[in-house]
Amino acid sequence: MEKYLFGSLLAVVIGFAADMVFGDPATGLHPICLIGNLIAWLEKKIRKIMGKTKKAELAGGCIMALFVLLISTGIPAILLIFAYRVHFWLGVALEAIMSFFIFAVKSLKRESMNVGKALREDGLGAGRKMVARIVGRDTEALSEQGVVKAAVETVAENFSDGVFAPMLYLMIGGGALGFLYKGINTMDSMVGYKNDRYLYFGRFAAKLDDVANFIPARLAALFLIVTAPLVGLDGKKAWEIYHRDRFCHASPNSAQTEAAAAGALHIRLAGDAYYFGKLYKKPYIGDDIRPVEIEDIERVNRLMVGASVLSLAVLAVLKAAVAVIIF
Repeated sequence: MEKYLFGSLLAVVIGFAADMVFGDPATGLHPICLIGNLIAWLEKKIRKIMGKTKKAELAGGCIMALFVLLISTGIPAILLIFAYRVHFWLGVALEAIMSFFIFAVKSLKRESMNVGKALREDGLGAGRKMVARIVGRDTEALSEQGVVKAAVETVAENFSDGVFAPMLYLMIGGGALGFLYKGINTMDSMVGYKNDRYLYFGRFAAKLDDVANFIPARLAALFLIVTAPLVGLDGKKAWEIYHRDRFCHASPNSAQTEAAAAGALHIRLAGDAYYFGKLYKKPYIGDDIRPVEIEDIERVNRLMVGASVLSLAVLAVLKAAVAVIIF
């Protein structure tokens, strides 16, 4: 058993390193894309069968979630069991590939940095179009500071659900648990909205995502705080704003890492935003010690990458220690 734990640990490290170098491959056969296609197909079929009443939509959303979790976890688990039984190193290789597909460090950095590049080289209109690729809010009327804030918030929030949480689940349960988390997270990103279409159908998926991210979001924020002084940012202010503003969001998890990042950068994030043409009133996160500027996108990415590497090192040591102590 100890051998397989170390094999899984090695696979996660290899997958992380591969993601840092290559980033997510742009292909419709990406496992997360396949999970997304499954969610879209199940939603269409279940809505047709279950009807449009409130109870039917709640039940339909639960049924969809159970199918998604069963498939997104079961298939990787079966493949890994088979691969490890054929040969230990085949199992490690397959789990490393799974980990590579699950991590999103380089793609998160690349997409957000492209926002800053578009603003500098092509102006506000290009920046709005670029940031629209990574945020859910309306971007047509954003100012330059609004575009930068949206990019910074995306990096801060997605450090938790795109990097740290997957890493934690991979370290605990390997590729199968990693894809269980991605199934939950992908459902939330697709149906977890409080609008007319998904208020009931997506409620179970949204609550499931809240539960799955409750501990990871808080640990991720702590890693950002610890990393801040290591990358030239303010760790003390990061802790202060985290402690004060970590619940300034409708979600119990989203403001955790945003608050830490806002403090580290000495800027104010969040506030009111438009989604699908409707204004949503939101509290601010952080203090406007200085104006938001394009360079903040690079700064928050430096923080995100540093925290990613540090968290990998800490979790790897902990998993190795557990393997040695228990087995």
